[in-house]
Amino acid sequence: MAGLRGPDSSEDERQLSKNAVFPETVDVNIRQLDPIPAPRYFLKELPLTDEMSDLVLQSRQQIRDILHGKDDRLLVIVGPCSIHDPKAAHEYATKLAAVAKELSDRLLIVMRVYFEKPRTTIGWKGLINDPDLNGRFDIRKGMWLARKVLTDVLSLGLPTATEWLDPITPQYICDLISWGAIGARNTESQVHRELASGLSMPVGFKNATDGSIKPAADSCYAAAFEHHFLSINLDGRVISAETKGNPDCHLVLRGSNSGPNYDAASVAQALADLKKSKASGPSEHGLIIDAAHGNCGKDEKVEAEVVENIASRIAAGEQGILGVMMESFLVAGHQKPAPLDQLVYGQSVTDSCVPWDRTEQLLHTLADAVAARRTA
Repeated sequence: MAGLRGPDSSEDERQLSKNAVFPETVDVNIRQLDPIPAPRYFLKELPLTDEMSDLVLQSRQQIRDILHGKDDRLLVIVGPCSIHDPKAAHEYATKLAAVAKELSDRLLIVMRVYFEKPRTTIGWKGLINDPDLNGRFDIRKGMWLARKVLTDVLSLGLPTATEWLDPITPQYICDLISWGAIGARNTESQVHRELASGLSMPVGFKNATDGSIKPAADSCYAAAFEHHFLSINLDGRVISAETKGNPDCHLVLRGSNSGPNYDAASVAQALADLKKSKASGPSEHGLIIDAAHGNCGKDEKVEAEVVENIASRIAAGEQGILGVMMESFLVAGHQKPAPLDQLVYGQSVTDSCVPWDRTEQLLHTLADAVAARRTA
């Protein structure tokens, strides 16, 4: 078995590594175990200020009000496919915060701040996993950077959204998040249903990669109930977690391997399926449409057209569309992951993103659509 090492190893861990006898059946495929500090260490290093806490609490409630039909604004979750450069993320957030304030009477804009990327096979798994994009996998640095990016965004008055992939990560950053997503690959996962049941913010479950709605609807239903499972607390101790259930889970349409599902007919069918399912709460009022992924074939030009199509339908009075997701960054398109000094500044290293100037136009288009819907 690999020894425990690193500057943060406790004396108990060092003694365990030195004295314990490990059977040959343990950790056969583990090369190394590197302890990182418990969540509480990072929370003290980069604390949530009173102003940030107020923003998180208020924006979570505003999102709930939209999802439950109490607020007729449109929820817009927009930002890079993934965060790889904190400097570029801050520049983007500064631009987005200004537009969010301008359009706040019609849109509730939440910045997409994603640090973990699920991979179909292999590839760069996000800032937390490999912050230097060089295969060193300095997860301690990645976790610190993730909190730093989030606190920087919140300090601009902009709420944040992220995708929950690893079940341990939330203990490190969930105090900073206003909306969470469970991706298409994990929407049927019991672990993620249990996780969602205890999270403090609304959570969107995406339809499965084959386009089916039922797994996400079942997840919304299951996550609304209490669950019991193993986890860790802020001090890094293994605990038995008992959740109360999350009443704010909802469906996100993201297209599928076989094509898009953002059109009016697909939305109407999804709403009918939700009505037939056991899902309640937000599912009784509508859903969110992700204009990226399977709904645009990962083409940022098509994605912008999808947003315009959705906006035209909202303006015409179509019901059931509570929010829109969009992948957007400073520069259009995408590039292959590499160390920062080898990359185009402000361009995605995962899926293609809509450029900032086009994003700003689309946000105004969505705001105008909400205004038109109010008078329809």
